[in-house]
Amino acid sequence: MRLMDSPIFLAFLATLFTWGMTALGAALVFFFKDIKKSMLNTMLGFASGVMIAASFWSLLNPALEMAPDTSSLPAWLVVGIGFMLGGIFLWGADKLLPHQHFSADKNAVEGLPSHLRRSILLVLSITLHNIPEGLAVGVAFGAVANGHDTATIAAALSVAIGIGIQNFPEGAAVSIPLRREGLSRFRCFMYGQASGIVEPISAVLGAFLVTQMRSILPYALAFAAGAMIFVVIEELIPEAQIRDPKEYSKAHFVTAGAMIGFTVMMILDVALA
Repeated sequence: MRLMDSPIFLAFLATLFTWGMTALGAALVFFFKDIKKSMLNTMLGFASGVMIAASFWSLLNPALEMAPDTSSLPAWLVVGIGFMLGGIFLWGADKLLPHQHFSADKNAVEGLPSHLRRSILLVLSITLHNIPEGLAVGVAFGAVANGHDTATIAAALSVAIGIGIQNFPEGAAVSIPLRREGLSRFRCFMYGQASGIVEPISAVLGAFLVTQMRSILPYALAFAAGAMIFVVIEELIPEAQIRDPKEYSKAHFVTAGAMIGFTVMMILDVALA
């Protein structure tokens, strides 16, 4: 197999794109010194919509169709197991990896005790949920090597494009708030783009595993979906919630972003399939 035909290499290239989109979004810190809460909420909502749509059309639906060909267990059980394992994995990572959310109190550090600077802890909170995004891309490309009708390069590309699109505002949502922590614009940019570096790593790992063990493919697809849904419910939506009672009228920005993100990802999946 030529290198350019390898699903592992293609997954790596695809996530270089998603990482690049994160860096492009992080570069907005050179032009803006602050970000409105309503805009941040819209970005987080958009990312949520993309991840929810990708979880079903790009991961769970193909997993349900592939399961009968790879396992004697009922398809719903295979997908259910994989989905829950994905959530459990992220729950464990959330408990172990030191991190902190932008909206949290400065002393509210999650994960194992750490003496890391707040800026690093903030970046780690975003890096954590980039893991399932990279896995989703890697597993999608790895599935192509198994020759199933629902696993095509076009479908895998739609996942990468969707993740890349939502990574652009996500990069800005990391770098610009870091300016409020007193960091220079260059350091904010470097931290923002660094949050996406885990995507190529997890993509290569995911693609490698499913190409070596065909039987785990539906589990892996569902696993990535479960991890992504966990991130949406545990991280993105709570982060976007309005905490000031005077700003409840702005809550619709979150919903609008989620609806737009879901629609964009749905169009990508259907149009490119």
